[in-house]
This record gives sequence, structure tokens and C-alpha cells, in this order.
Amino acid sequence: MSYLENAKPVTLAELARLRSEGEKIAVLTCYDASFAALLDRCGADVLLVGDSLGNVLQGHGSTLPVTLEQMAYHTGCVARGLGTRGRPFLIADMPFGTYQAGPEDAFRASAAALQAGAQMVKIEGGEWIARTVEFLTQRGVPVCGHVGLTPQSVNALGGYRVQGKTAEAADAVLADAKALARAGASMIVVECVPRDLGARLTRESGVPIVGIGAGPDCTGQVLVIQDALGIQPGRAARFVRNFMTGHDSIERAIAA
Repeated sequence: MSYLENAKPVTLAELARLRSEGEKIAVLTCYDASFAALLDRCGADVLLVGDSLGNVLQGHGSTLPVTLEQMAYHTGCVARGLGTRGRPFLIADMPFGTYQAGPEDAFRASAAALQAGAQMVKIEGGEWIARTVEFLTQRGVPVCGHVGLTPQSVNALGGYRVQGKTAEAADAVLADAKALARAGASMIVVECVPRDLGARLTRESGVPIVGIGAGPDCTGQVLVIQDALGIQPGRAARFVRNFMTGHDSIERAIAA
């Protein structure tokens, strides 16, 4: 059971309330049942079964090799770890190749994620994906968008680079976020953008904005759990903080 004895499960309405009242949303990635139960006890608001598992679990150099079957498997593991009493809201990434071709493909992939236990799916892309977002939400699939640096497009972007650095580029990221919100996205992840753009997105998008290296002014922050515990493979990103520093247990580090 959650460390909050009488805590109710987090819902989309609760996430919207947190945004409107200026309370921060704590998001961590999770890939298995044991960590799901631990993160629940520590008070996480949202768990993301990220395709980052391709990097941290499988040892790939990008998220591109991750399959829908693998995502459904890990989503099911996390959902079972939370059980029926788990508090965190559960989001699953849609991996590369499962939604880019059109809304029908996206719906089939999203259905697999929801049937595995997810409560929302996350897809990468800006205005070009808005029609798919609308298609999904009209059919009962809650959607989290993802703008800024989109790791599934790493080859097209020329690497893991900060996005929205110029005024024109920042306006384009903001336009992407607004298009997704109008299409029905209930939350948007923004990755690797300047701090002032993260704040602007938070003010103007109309939905909770969860940052990954997007400054402290976002509605919430998301970290890969391995990064938060200082066990990531390779060099950590500049915004990553090792929460094990100064704490004598994983549970205390995550609670912090």
C-alpha cells in the first residue's frame, strides 16, 4: 500500500488540479513490479514506462529498437506491482513505428498498452501528430504529448541537442504544444529546452507540462529512475541529480 494510507489514486482530474494550484508533479520512470511498489510507497505521482528501457535495461544507444511487445510486457509488470491500491498514474510510451503511419496504427498500439494496464499513452511529435491525438482521445485513449527533443527522432535531429534555442525555434515548440493541447492531449512532456521556454510552455499551453531538462518552472519533472539513483550507463545529462547522495537507502533517496 502507498505510504499515504488513505491516498486516492491519481487521476487526470487530480493532475489538472495540481497544475491549477501550482503544485509540482513528481514523475519517475519504472519498468518492473518491485520498483513500482517502491515508488508508490515513496509518493510518486506518475510512473512512466518509458521506451528509455532500450537504453537503461537493454543497453541500446537509442530508444529505436524497443518494440510494442516489450512495452506491453513492462507496462504489465508495473501495473501488477501497483495492484488495485496503487496511487501513481501510469503512462506508457508508444515505441517508434507504432503511431507515425497514422491514427489507426496508433489506436491499435495504444489499445495494447491500455490492456496491459496503462492509463495513458505518450507519443512524440508536434503539430503533425495532432490529428492522431484527436483520433485517440475521441476513442477514449488519454494522450500525453512529447515536444522539444524527441528521442525517437534523434537521427533526424542530428543527435541529442537542445531544442528551441532561437526565438523562431522556441515559437515552433510552443506552437507544437498548443496544437497537441487543442487536439486533446491532457499532459505534455517537454525535453531539453531552455529554462525560459519551459516556463513559457507552462504558462501558455493550458495543460500540465512535465519537463526533462527544461528548467524548474514546469508543472512537474520526470527522471529516469536509474539516473536518479546514480546507476545510469554512460555519462549523465547535465540536469541529472544523483539522489543517493546524502541518503542511506534507495527508499529515502526516491522520497527526496
